[in-house]
Amino acid sequence: MSPSEKRATWSLASIYAFRMLGLFLIMPVLSLFAEQLEGATPSLVGLAIGIYGISQSLLQIPFGLLSDRFGRKKIIVIGLLLFFAGSVVAAVSTTIHGVLLGRAIQGAGAVAAAIMALVADLTQEVHRTKAMALIGASIGVSFGVAITAGPVIASFIGVHGIFWLIAGLALLAILIILFVVPNPRQSKKHRDAELVPTQFSHVLKNAELLRLNYGIFILHAILTASFVIVPLLMRDAGLLPAQHWQVYLPVFITSMAVIVPFIILAEKKRKMKGVFIGAIAALVLADLGLMQFNSLPAIIGFLWLFFCGFNLLEATLPSLISKTAPADLRGTAMGAYSTCQFLGAGIGGAAGGWCYGEFGASAVFLFCAAAAGSWLLLSFSMKPPRYWANLLISLEKLTEQEANEFMAEMMKIIGVEEVTLHYEEAVAYLKVDNQKLDRDNLQYLISSYTNA
Repeated sequence: MSPSEKRATWSLASIYAFRMLGLFLIMPVLSLFAEQLEGATPSLVGLAIGIYGISQSLLQIPFGLLSDRFGRKKIIVIGLLLFFAGSVVAAVSTTIHGVLLGRAIQGAGAVAAAIMALVADLTQEVHRTKAMALIGASIGVSFGVAITAGPVIASFIGVHGIFWLIAGLALLAILIILFVVPNPRQSKKHRDAELVPTQFSHVLKNAELLRLNYGIFILHAILTASFVIVPLLMRDAGLLPAQHWQVYLPVFITSMAVIVPFIILAEKKRKMKGVFIGAIAALVLADLGLMQFNSLPAIIGFLWLFFCGFNLLEATLPSLISKTAPADLRGTAMGAYSTCQFLGAGIGGAAGGWCYGEFGASAVFLFCAAAAGSWLLLSFSMKPPRYWANLLISLEKLTEQEANEFMAEMMKIIGVEEVTLHYEEAVAYLKVDNQKLDRDNLQYLISSYTNA
């Protein structure tokens, strides 16, 4: 990467991380401190934890499309201002309804798609996947920091203080987008990073993509539902809220370490389907265990098992989307995937709160286990994925005839499985099998045409 690309990637990753940190910080503490809020009920607390996902799911695609027309940075700043405004509304609210409104406004600042489009504008095709992977990793880091730091921060400054802190993070993100992120020379549609509305129907007709979208919906639904009740269970088992980080930190770090061999097995050894189904089964077992056992050691053990499955699925699902979607529809597929992810968070929070209020803690985990079980049954019939990676090649120096000749020669190279040419974008989208790919011939072909 060039210095400008590194600057763009790290600064945009920090913006994404600050925003997700702000959304996640409240998750492990709101149910603990809900008694401070007038009108709080389990149903409303659960909805407040997840409602950001509903507004996010409704607006992230429109924000991305608006960024094509009005400029990436303008739309991102508008989204961050909404995020700031929602944080302030929640910070000054003394009722659960005010917090609900604030969280909904936070989610309305749906800048994820616009940030990814700006990453694509600011990076070369050869480096774009790496940049997007870094931003994706920032989400996991934000989540781990949030669930660890949230209880500690809340013990000092309370829920209202957390919302003021989040508002400060939003302002910091605005300063970064204005003064640190480079300005793109031009903005254009990137099919690997953005949703193309005219191609949306193709994604919705793909049964394998729909199966994966259902999976991410369920995964985040049970995550949000679980955090309605897990903090309360740990408190009732004798662990003070300020000490909850002593559970979350080791559980999250060790579960991340444990999944590394399984990711290698799935990707390098090409055992993705078995690993994938095993991770979903771990969620079912963890939820059934949390439903039955309420001692602190049992809660910690089953929470660890839950995060092993969750982190493994969170890492493999985007990879499966990328493998399954046609190379030139990856951005559209990811747009639908992200919409389902946020919608799941919203519905999961509401469902978890309702189950707890109506039937008690065990009902929350029964709901989670049933939801994960439905996903497990659906996954048995999934097709083993094609282990193909995506490559982008710039064709800006080629005429249309040269580009067609180049594509014809490209298909002759061992390991190149699909080639889709979009001459109007001066980009070729490739699917390649990295274990078979003749890299020397590929590089020679690219050099002979692009340097001619």
